[in-house]
Amino acid sequence: MAAERGLELVRELHRAAGGHLPPFRTEEMRQALEEMRALYERNQADVSEAKSGRTDLIFLIRFRHCCLLRNQRCLLAYLYDRLLRIRALRWEYGSVLPNTIQFHMSTEEVEWFNQYKKSLATYMRSVGGEEGLDLTQDIKPPKSLYIEVRCLRDHGEFEIDDGTTILLKKNSQHFLPRWKCEQLIRQGVLEHVLS
Repeated sequence: MAAERGLELVRELHRAAGGHLPPFRTEEMRQALEEMRALYERNQADVSEAKSGRTDLIFLIRFRHCCLLRNQRCLLAYLYDRLLRIRALRWEYGSVLPNTIQFHMSTEEVEWFNQYKKSLATYMRSVGGEEGLDLTQDIKPPKSLYIEVRCLRDHGEFEIDDGTTILLKKNSQHFLPRWKCEQLIRQGVLEHVLS
């Protein structure tokens, strides 16, 4: 059936629940664009014949045009949904994405992510005075300013605002300011110990 390749890309994203980013389907995108080009070329040929008096081709031309529009909508929905998921990953993981996620992105998506990251950093520096305002901290309102955390892997030295340096070694537990360790929790270096 016509215009199924674009729809299949949208279905794949729909099946990837929970904001998971499936691998970018370069070959399927290429096939859908090739199908659109072929439909357009056939329409161009039939339009010139229809102008010369063959009115029986008008319905076929309209059908192909609808297929073109459907494919276009599906491809744009696929790309837009992926960008929304990538934008959400910036807020979830911070400015450095894990390699497993970057592996699923196209080069254009990686470039878009880097531009978004720079734009967000520029904005955060422009608000909040000299130090800027980190909008990625405290995504959920904190219940307390300090939390107990356990280090899941060796990370090295970690400095907090009062100048104290803490060595984050595997399985060590610390009582730290929430806003200083939220990013490390999202990166999987620390875990929040719930008592």
